[in-house]
Amino acid sequence: MIHDLTPAPVSTATITSPSSEQAELFSAEASPSRIRERSPSGTRRSRSADQKRTAALNRTGLKAPSPVGKNFVLDTNVLLHDPECIRHFEENHICIPFDVLRELDKFKQEPSERGANARQVHRTLTQMFTDHAEAATQGVMTPGGGTIRMVICHPETAPARKARERLQALLPEPVSTDHQLLICVEMLRTVNAAPVILVTKDLNLRLKAMALGLACEDYETDKVCETRVEGPGIRALELDPHDLQRFASTSSEFCLPELGQGLEINEYVLLSAAAGRALPARHEGAGKFVRLRFPESLRVREGAAIRPLNLGQQCLLDALLNPRISLVTCFGQAGTGKTLLAVASALHAVTEGGYSGLTVSRPIVAMGETLGFLPGSLEEKLHPWLKPIYDALEFILVPPHGTDRSKPRKPGAASPTAGKSAGKSPRGQSQTAMPPAGAVKCYQPYLDSGLIEIEALCYIRGRSIPNRFFILDEAQQITPHEAKTIVTRMAKGSKLVLVGDPAQIDNPFVDRRSNGLVYTREKMRNQVCSAHISLNRGERSELAEMAARLM
Repeated sequence: MIHDLTPAPVSTATITSPSSEQAELFSAEASPSRIRERSPSGTRRSRSADQKRTAALNRTGLKAPSPVGKNFVLDTNVLLHDPECIRHFEENHICIPFDVLRELDKFKQEPSERGANARQVHRTLTQMFTDHAEAATQGVMTPGGGTIRMVICHPETAPARKARERLQALLPEPVSTDHQLLICVEMLRTVNAAPVILVTKDLNLRLKAMALGLACEDYETDKVCETRVEGPGIRALELDPHDLQRFASTSSEFCLPELGQGLEINEYVLLSAAAGRALPARHEGAGKFVRLRFPESLRVREGAAIRPLNLGQQCLLDALLNPRISLVTCFGQAGTGKTLLAVASALHAVTEGGYSGLTVSRPIVAMGETLGFLPGSLEEKLHPWLKPIYDALEFILVPPHGTDRSKPRKPGAASPTAGKSAGKSPRGQSQTAMPPAGAVKCYQPYLDSGLIEIEALCYIRGRSIPNRFFILDEAQQITPHEAKTIVTRMAKGSKLVLVGDPAQIDNPFVDRRSNGLVYTREKMRNQVCSAHISLNRGERSELAEMAARLM
């Protein structure tokens, strides 16, 4: 039972399956001739039966409070995806089936984001129905101007006998929550003249609904326009050759208001002239352009030199190393170097004293899963999920081949210090010397000293993270609500970097238009504190680039 959703005493008949008398009344509604047979005295008994039918419908929530507006039946995954979704249906009627409340009750004890969302939904519904307990199945007003009500459905209460028989024949397992939702939609459609629409993020359930001829749709409120997902990339702007020469040789910035029209703040562009020369720049707003600032290469301690290999990587490095930009989002397919550059920039900034440490994390798909089934400490539990981060750390920290660093550093050794940003070897030509088997990993001293921290996203709620360089890899796997939770954890002095590929999504309840990465980029675009870069060229290897493009 869901005690927290029923603040006022409610009769047993309200929350249990309707009685046989109600079921008989439903059937009578579908067959007026039956009423006439039982009402030889005429109109008086017919009017009394109508009143009983109306009362029964109100007690189960099947009848909409008004014939105006659509009836939207919400699946559990929609409420867990966006606990504030009930505010976004405007002047329509929201239906919360009883089975959805029961399913929400299973998640409210979880310490994860999913559990927090379930509890928030419970609190919201309780607040809305507290002063209107008698109207819980009749409908109370929503902030959007519509209504919300709870609906109690069971196949035996189907208003029409044919509809009941059809449901029982097509859905042999009515105890399934998915099938209960379909039954609920069919019953609501039978009772109400206005459209009844199932809203779910479950693709399989939408297919079942379509097969049954029921209206269904995805939750579209937080989806980003398809054209915005791709974005314009790095735009090329034509410039007078003299202005370009002056910008390249004498100043680090210049202002040309007419050139900045239509550009976002912190958008990266390529300024070019007719002579064929070109110079990358960042638009700071109002037509002001600044040159990119980044070292020729990054080197941490005696590790490998990391250099940007294309224009997109140069722009990403500029954003990562700019202390005025506190939020960086990066789209890129496999092998474009987004994670490697983010980790290298973070270590460089940390060892140079810009931040107190590096915090790295990666969603566990699905993000609501707990880590208790894996043995060991939190770091050991997360290790399988953070292998790409550890691979990047090894690539960055292990010196080029020929340097004698095969002796493992002891865990109690002095904390690592920064090396100068130097080195001319391109990253693709670096040969790393791997430590012998059983040796302490090159990044272990950083973990022991706290310079690198492993964070589990399921425990991030409620934290305040100051003065840290925070990297979230595979950010396309999180929901918009989870993205908001992470962004709002960043305290003064922190920098957040979200990287991922919107085309590679394993979370069944988000897609390339509704995931947390593209949502954050869309909501934070054109802000002074944020920047976005899309990487389109793979640099891992020719094979990886070809596979990403062709497979």
